[in-house]
Amino acid sequence: MITIYGSSRENGNTEELAKAVLSGIDTEEVYLRQHTIHPITDMRHDELGFTNQQDDYYDIAKKMAAHDTILFVTPLYWYGMSGLMKNFVDRWSESLRDSTINFKEQMKNKRVYVLVVGGTGASVKALPLIMQFQYIVDFIGSSFSGYIIGEANAPGDIAKDVKAQQQAVVLNQKLKQF
Repeated sequence: MITIYGSSRENGNTEELAKAVLSGIDTEEVYLRQHTIHPITDMRHDELGFTNQQDDYYDIAKKMAAHDTILFVTPLYWYGMSGLMKNFVDRWSESLRDSTINFKEQMKNKRVYVLVVGGTGASVKALPLIMQFQYIVDFIGSSFSGYIIGEANAPGDIAKDVKAQQQAVVLNQKLKQF
């Protein structure tokens, strides 16, 4: 299992909820804030395709492809995924164009979970983001296996979200079965 964190803040509510989900589970953790991933320059239709950005994207993509279960963890920023996460996902277009990688085949049949934490009303306001992940996961041939939306405004508030904490326990037990 691999967990990909999209928060720019260390030990925030999103990571705190992820720790509850991952308690007792062996996972490779990737904190996007600790890596350089350049924004995509769309070259899908250029004859030569994309040029290597000389950043950390491909190393992380290879790690992700090596696992059967992926947990994407992102705060809800302006009703979408964090910029760090968006840059990472946008770069998948590059991998899809590279025939030496066969990205879709590598991602086929993986179990994908999403964990999002946002402010007031996140349980509704994050639903378009959940749908976005659903479409992304469907497109690459993986299985969208579940999600948790937590609500927290100030540091430490996620501990007060009883529903999200209960869902974290349930997902933890499910993930331990793999």
